Amino acid sequence: MKKSSMVLLSILLLFSMFLAACGNKNANPTPAATENSATATNDPPAEEAKDPDPVKLRVFSTFGGTDAAREAFQGAIDEFTAKYPHVTIENDTLSANDDGFRTKVNTDMTSGNEPDLLFYFIGADAEGFVNAGKVVPLNEILDANPDWKNGFIPDALKLATQKDGNIYAAPLTGFYEGLFVNKKLFEDNDLELPTDWEKLTTAVKTLSAKGIIPLSVPFDQSHYLIEHTILSAAGPEGQNKGLIDGVDPNWEKAYAAIKELHDLGAFPKDAATIDLSMSGNYYSEALAAMTIEGSWAVGGWSEDTRNNSTVLPFPTVPGGAGSGNDIVGGFGSGFYISKASYDDSAKKDTVVELLKHLTSPASIQKIASANGGTPAADVEVTGLAQVAIDGFAMAANANSISAPVDSKVAPETFSDLRASVGQVATGKKTSAQAVESAKKVEDANKK
Repeated sequence: MKKSSMVLLSILLLFSMFLAACGNKNANPTPAATENSATATNDPPAEEAKDPDPVKLRVFSTFGGTDAAREAFQGAIDEFTAKYPHVTIENDTLSANDDGFRTKVNTDMTSGNEPDLLFYFIGADAEGFVNAGKVVPLNEILDANPDWKNGFIPDALKLATQKDGNIYAAPLTGFYEGLFVNKKLFEDNDLELPTDWEKLTTAVKTLSAKGIIPLSVPFDQSHYLIEHTILSAAGPEGQNKGLIDGVDPNWEKAYAAIKELHDLGAFPKDAATIDLSMSGNYYSEALAAMTIEGSWAVGGWSEDTRNNSTVLPFPTVPGGAGSGNDIVGGFGSGFYISKASYDDSAKKDTVVELLKHLTSPASIQKIASANGGTPAADVEVTGLAQVAIDGFAMAANANSISAPVDSKVAPETFSDLRASVGQVATGKKTSAQAVESAKKVEDANKK
């Protein structure tokens, strides 16, 4: 029998015993009750149970816009408010493809407008508000709720642990990133899947000559292009150390590879002006044969594109230290409880219950089934397209799984790395200058 069923049965049994006891007391008072009858008569009448006071919470997340898990997440919130009618929840969302969500989070967390629950990155992006004490460690809360804690797979909590040994964010679903490929377009053009650099560049030249966008990525929002070329060039060790030990020549190779791909015609002609959403549309509409994205993107593509897609590790760039089977992934986001909310006696218990509900195995299963993410609980993910199943297999067989490079450097440094992509691709800046610029920004932010 499930634990939940046992708990419910126990509650019902105790309740029935209570009712029986009350009935027996009224019909046949026990000696003890008779002796104390005068005292009982003088006792004030019991107060009627009051309805709990209203509680209003705000939850901020990136489950907005066209996110594949938007409806599943709203459904989880609706389940909670149905169980606790006195609770009102403002579901405050922005799309992860909108860089404005970082600005909003940083502004809210520094202006005293922090949400009660915040779904955000784990790592360098969160260091500012974590170090400022704006969120509470979850270690003691997890230990006090063993059923909740044991619902997570151990690796999820391990990967959510910050440098100080504390867990500040409860994971929901993990992710993998990779090179998504439209197999039909490759087959129609007699191309081999791009499992190494030569096959990738051959595909780029062939597809570009036929008017098909080989690799749909934007320059400004070049998050995933940067992540994969740096991991491929520097390898897991070189990527993981960030820029703390000077300028790594292998990081320069990442930009050199971007320049090579650009010169071969790999990117959309409007790569300098489009955003991630438009880049994804090109791939979804089969106007592009490849894109670099994360597991969350799959649900937003057309059915035909999903059915025709697979995902591969990004191949090793020329002279790079990567193995060709290294991927970006992990549990890079989670739910934080703001300290202001936790310190508010009117909110504390409710916000903890909401956190437990949103990261329960049942909620995790629904979110993971919607967005194809790696579940943080040991649950069966159903209804996935083959490309998502391919993604799980890629992650299972990878030589290494590294957190994104933006978790290894300051947010300002990552913005500088991205800003250099278009400049290097078009010859306005050298690879060395791009990395040197990022190093200066990193050093300035570490002072």
